[in-house]
Amino acid sequence: MKFNRLNDLYFKRLLGDKNKKSLTLNFLNSILDRDANNYFTDITFLDKDNEPETIDGKLSKLDIRADMNDGTQIEIEVQVLPFKLMAERSLYYWSKMYAEQLGKGERYKKLKKTIAINLLNFDYLTDEKDWHNIYTFLNTKSYRKLTDHMEIHFAEIPKFKLKDIRKMRASETWIAYFSGNYDDKELEELSMNKPIMKKVMDFERSFLMDKMQRREYEQREKALRDYYSCMSESYEDGKLDGIKETALNLLHLGANMEMIVKATGLSENEIRNLQSIKE
Repeated sequence: MKFNRLNDLYFKRLLGDKNKKSLTLNFLNSILDRDANNYFTDITFLDKDNEPETIDGKLSKLDIRADMNDGTQIEIEVQVLPFKLMAERSLYYWSKMYAEQLGKGERYKKLKKTIAINLLNFDYLTDEKDWHNIYTFLNTKSYRKLTDHMEIHFAEIPKFKLKDIRKMRASETWIAYFSGNYDDKELEELSMNKPIMKKVMDFERSFLMDKMQRREYEQREKALRDYYSCMSESYEDGKLDGIKETALNLLHLGANMEMIVKATGLSENEIRNLQSIKE
């Protein structure tokens, strides 16, 4: 079975562990395209949540909150299930993170830059072709930035195009790893070209060899599959109910049987049964 590197349990243990913060620092500096002049050098994890136990929202996302050495606040969210209101949710969590920097009576000058990074395993920004898009507060006329305190990043993994491992930028290296589109041989080449990825691959191997962690991972994957199945069945049930409602509305409007059959895909018998039940 293909290993899912976006599994919330695995992702948190890879990038949410203070004992491996060098990996998280590299991930953040790479995704945010930081150079030697503004490179993050230290990180303090702020999220204290336990591992997710249910198959509600926590299954589909993972939040890692951190305070960087220069005071910058960062949140990483992994979203594996399609979610239409991703922008609204990200802005909501960004605003909470920004506001929580101040205690009662504290001055606004204490506020620091706040960044939300959304790692998505689905196409969300349908009008954008690039896999990585960044949003800030801009003047709609001059396009000048109002403040550098706000950044929201969307990294859409399905939009990432396969490319020569030797020509990848640092951020692309991480997305290539999480995409699952490269085989073991290619990943081995990746780890030889990028030392940080050797550490990542070493951790992955140790994770998979640990029976307890492997079991927890498989339980999370099963919960996710069950959730997908439940959502799919609910969608199909709702879709059928909608078709039946359309057929009844057409009957009420006096449409002929042939038209209703073509419009809904239902058989004449199914339509007549609906009509008799309604009556």
